[in-house]
Amino acid sequence: MATTVLIADDHQLFREGLVNLISSAPDVEVIAEAKDGREATEKAKKIKPDIVLIDIGMPVMNGIEATRIIKKDNPGTKVIAVSMHSDRQFVKGALESGADGYLLKNCTYRQLIDAIQSVISGKKYLSDDITEMVIQGYLDPEDSSSDGQVDLSERELEVLKLYAEGKSTREISEKLFISVKTVGTHKQHIFEKLGLKSNADMVKYAIKEGLIQLQ
Repeated sequence: MATTVLIADDHQLFREGLVNLISSAPDVEVIAEAKDGREATEKAKKIKPDIVLIDIGMPVMNGIEATRIIKKDNPGTKVIAVSMHSDRQFVKGALESGADGYLLKNCTYRQLIDAIQSVISGKKYLSDDITEMVIQGYLDPEDSSSDGQVDLSERELEVLKLYAEGKSTREISEKLFISVKTVGTHKQHIFEKLGLKSNADMVKYAIKEGLIQLQ
């Protein structure tokens, strides 16, 4: 029986490229595509694919949040992040959300197929360059936190992204089901850790780090 795959990426050309690559592999079948994180979660819940290949930076809902929902709804579905981002914070966020693998978009066909086969067999898969980065982060923790964002907790990253998207403190409070005071505390921690002073600084930082995209 073929391994079923859902591909989630906001760039149609990249999705089509993955479909063509995977179609040439034996016993692997692409059964659905999604253009954003929310559509990915909805389709994954409905069709329950064996694997979801998901981009990190997508509109409507990012790949990290989508991965968390997919794994919660369908624990048996394997998720492989396929991203242009090799920064530690993205890898860390994806793995903490439940991703079973992490590939860069410049990976080879062999790496893609190896990743699919590995996660289906119950193993985790990281491409060589990502593995080296993760190991280096453990060996040199000071260096791994030197860029600031790695120090942010998962919740602080969510708050940062929402502020950068223009949400108010009240809107963030309602969206994350936390108090306004708690949102303010997270904001203060973000400022302190990243050396920021205003909401505009958060927007600039989020754009620079690829957390949000200019429309």
